Amino acid sequence: MASKSINELHFLLIPYLAPGHTIPMIDMAKLLAQQPDVTVTVVTTPLNAVRYGPVLNKPGLPVGFLQLPFPAMEVGLPEGCESLDALPSPDLALKFADAVDMLQSKLEQCFKTLSPPPSCIVSDKYLPWTADTADKYQLPRVIFDGMSCFKQLCDHNLYESKVFDGLPESETFVVPGLPDRIELTRSQLPVEFNPSTHTTSERLERVRETVLRSVGIVINSFEELEQEYVNEYKKLKGGKVWCIGPLSLCTYNDKAQRGKIASISEQQCMEWLDSHPHGLVVYACLGSVSRVNPMQLIELGLGLEASDHPFIWVIRDREVEQWIVESGFEERVKDRGLLIRGWAPQLSILSHPSIGGFLTHCGWNSILEGVCSCVPMITWPQFAEQFLNEKLVVQVLGTGVGVGAQFVVHWGEEEKFGVKMKSVDVKKAILKVMDSGIEGIERRKKAKELGKIANRAIEEGGSSHMNLKLLIQQIRDMNLHRSYSG
Repeated sequence: MASKSINELHFLLIPYLAPGHTIPMIDMAKLLAQQPDVTVTVVTTPLNAVRYGPVLNKPGLPVGFLQLPFPAMEVGLPEGCESLDALPSPDLALKFADAVDMLQSKLEQCFKTLSPPPSCIVSDKYLPWTADTADKYQLPRVIFDGMSCFKQLCDHNLYESKVFDGLPESETFVVPGLPDRIELTRSQLPVEFNPSTHTTSERLERVRETVLRSVGIVINSFEELEQEYVNEYKKLKGGKVWCIGPLSLCTYNDKAQRGKIASISEQQCMEWLDSHPHGLVVYACLGSVSRVNPMQLIELGLGLEASDHPFIWVIRDREVEQWIVESGFEERVKDRGLLIRGWAPQLSILSHPSIGGFLTHCGWNSILEGVCSCVPMITWPQFAEQFLNEKLVVQVLGTGVGVGAQFVVHWGEEEKFGVKMKSVDVKKAILKVMDSGIEGIERRKKAKELGKIANRAIEEGGSSHMNLKLLIQQIRDMNLHRSYSG
């Protein structure tokens, strides 16, 4: 019996409370719980447990939620704001971060009720307090950043070199020490190097410091996608890097259940797509938390219309809804345009053979979903690390075309920037991706091959499957060491 208790592992997963952070960790929870002698608990709040529960509610799957009451009203948030995308205004982002920090004491109050005792903590990068909790209970802590090794390596080299210091915002520079020549401007850098009003430098430095204290990092990617960058990043981290993705493939049979209940049924989407030729439909979605200026969204709609391609457009803006009605847009495109209000079953849509292009904000989850579905991309980065993701897709992988976005529009500061991309820019990028000439054929060929490799990576014997085994063995070895030394 003693040997069995040593072999059993209990992973405590603590995601950040935002869809782009929580969804891949829910996928990871399911993946881990399918392995022998592994139990998983996801730490979240009551409303998020309801939101993400359907994917994990499977017979015989040893995974559950530890639900912590969210102190929304204690910090001045409206009741029910338990996820970043539920905030009525970005101005409340710092209060939301304070409320998330308060979950530390709530977790520790019920830590001893967890059975079996946790073997490790897998924490989102942006929950630095979990480092102190891990130290308090003498547990190994693994970071989940949900980004690529390309992004991690760029961040490290930018931080160490400060190559952008003193440069004008629009002047290009080369990111040093990368396998490829990647040029950026200061205005395209993520928030760590390009401050926003909705975070603080102190918090970001605390994040960086606690990442360095972790025993390693789990990456939602697969090695073949970015092999040279994986190799270089492993050198930096002493080999403690585990690429176990694409995590979206781990819930392939639950495609329509990820995130929220979709505002349109999967069947309706499939029937609409079935009525259109293979490879000719454009799917346009700018993410779950992007807050694009309404006038800029109208230019997107006009660009989709002008492309003459059938399209699906996911809309979450009331002002744009009003324009759609008043301008006659929906009537004009009714035969070739499907408008989805709210949450869309994105994985189901992207995997349909009629989809020939994905217009995306370049969030990493969306990038991976596009890759897994063998779909070329029209890239329109908005904020955070999305310009780095665009560089990977367009320059390194060669599976995308940019609309021409030039600078980060920080979340919550959209009104400062107005309209920068015109409908003609959108149309031009769409037509280039959907082109049937030599470049278009080559781009689709690369996208198809990457999709096949992604699916092989998670199968038995694939690179991600092997890395998952190595991660579990690492935690098992550390727990054996603790039991013998303790």
